[in-house]
Amino acid sequence: MLSQIAFFGAVETGLIYGLVAFGIYISFRVLDFPDLTVDGSFPLGAAVAAVLILGGWNPWLATAMAMVAGMAAGAVTALLNVKLGILNLLASILTMIALYSVNLRVMGSPNLPLLMQETVVTWWENMLPPEYYFLAPVALFTVVVVISLLLLWRFMKSEIGLSMRATGANPRMARAQGIATGAMVVLGVALSNGLVGVAGALVAQSQGAADVTMGVGVIVIGLASLIGGEAVISPTSVVRALLACVVGAIIYRLAIAFALNADVLGLESQDLNLITAVLVTLAIVLPGFRNTIRSRMTRNKA
Repeated sequence: MLSQIAFFGAVETGLIYGLVAFGIYISFRVLDFPDLTVDGSFPLGAAVAAVLILGGWNPWLATAMAMVAGMAAGAVTALLNVKLGILNLLASILTMIALYSVNLRVMGSPNLPLLMQETVVTWWENMLPPEYYFLAPVALFTVVVVISLLLLWRFMKSEIGLSMRATGANPRMARAQGIATGAMVVLGVALSNGLVGVAGALVAQSQGAADVTMGVGVIVIGLASLIGGEAVISPTSVVRALLACVVGAIIYRLAIAFALNADVLGLESQDLNLITAVLVTLAIVLPGFRNTIRSRMTRNKA
């Protein structure tokens, strides 16, 4: 069984990766744009926030700048695709590779500790009794995720949001309706990576350090959260799709925590990637398997 601290720690991480899932939802589902930039923009957000906090910036302003940095990275990927005609997947890989060097330049070293620094979590920790310190990040990130969800929902229902969704659904028809599809792709991929940059900044402040390798596998975690959430909550509307992102991220982190703490399974921390691969496979396969069973039951009743 999970301890109380381990359980809320998994929920805390799941909430942060819910922001990553929001970003991947925009690029993969809304725009149909396979984007691997997130593996670079995630540590970029962490690096920018860490450097600015160490430089004396307000942690909220540092987090906002992390979002700007993530959006810039996403815009580069989109411009490589839209303006230079590079395949979207290849464009994102090129940006991701370049960001590794950029992140090293930003931090000046492979990692930056944030110990004894004021972060966005500090105020929330001071508001709670010392024995409940582990609830502070959960409360904060819940507020951040709810606000992000509401803002994204309103954005997707706006004229620009509808234009972006039309661009992803049918680019040719969108252009025929006078929509600047190239601009929508740039805006959407930038917004996607901006959210990922914020998630990276929050992880750095929550864990007390920024590391150049912390973005490895983020795309897989985000996809696992997205697909797993859609298996639980059918994304029949934008708000349900966004809720699925958060629920999927929390379920994913709880499943990881239970798997690593179950003595019967005998799994250890080095098995994390194996567990991730199994969970993603199940999330992809189970909905189709469930639909097959339902169709067979319907035929049998007929």
